This record gives sequence, structure tokens and C-alpha cells, in this order.
Amino acid sequence: MSQTNENAVRDLLERWAAAVRAKNVSEVLANHSPKIRMFDVPPPFESRGLAEYEQTWRLFYSSQPDRVAFDIKWLEVVAGADVAFAFAHMQCVEPTEKVRRTPLNFRLTVGLRKVEGRWIIVHEHHSVPAT
Repeated sequence: MSQTNENAVRDLLERWAAAVRAKNVSEVLANHSPKIRMFDVPPPFESRGLAEYEQTWRLFYSSQPDRVAFDIKWLEVVAGADVAFAFAHMQCVEPTEKVRRTPLNFRLTVGLRKVEGRWIIVHEHHSVPAT
């Protein structure tokens, strides 16, 4: 059963990353709790609720070129019967003032709950190593 849950969470996160790359906001928001709490790299430091979470993606897309990179480099999932978490190394790119794009490597931690048989993301944490 836990292997099946791990696979379901992995599949959900891979679909989420694909939705980010496709700029499909409704699919990016799908499978997120209405009370999602996210800690992100750029301000705002913390977003609460689906509306604020959506605004962070609209800000992200406003600075992205037509092809959005948002790639899972590796992903590990730990899932129980009704709670799971995942952590990953991710890569996206951000444009510089010179239009050249520089890879941005970041860490992702996601907390999920199973509600009525469906995995729901309740927490996301994106971070970059301090320099």
C-alpha cells in the first residue's frame, strides 16, 4: 500500500511540474488545499491560501520566457496511509538583465494529506542554498 501511495504522490508531483512548464495555472493549482501554506524563494516569504499561492505563480510567469523550465532532477517520496512528504532537487531558469538565462537550482519540500482518497498538497517549501 505505501508503495502505491508513493507512486501516486510521485505522479501528482510530476503532473504538477508539467503543468508549471505548460503555464497551465488551473492544473498548477489542482491538488492543492484551499488552505495551502507555501514558503518561497522570492517575496512574499509566506503565502497562505490558494489565492495567494496563485499570485506567486502569476509573478513567476511574468518573468519567464515562452519556454518555462521547471524540472525535477531527483525526487524522493515517503508516504503513509494518509500523510506523505516529498523532497526534491529542482531546476528552473531565470532571465538576467542581459537576456541570458542562468540555471536556478532549488530545493522543494512538499507535505500532503490524503482526503477522501485523494492526495492534497497542504504545504510547499522552495529554497535555495545560502551563499
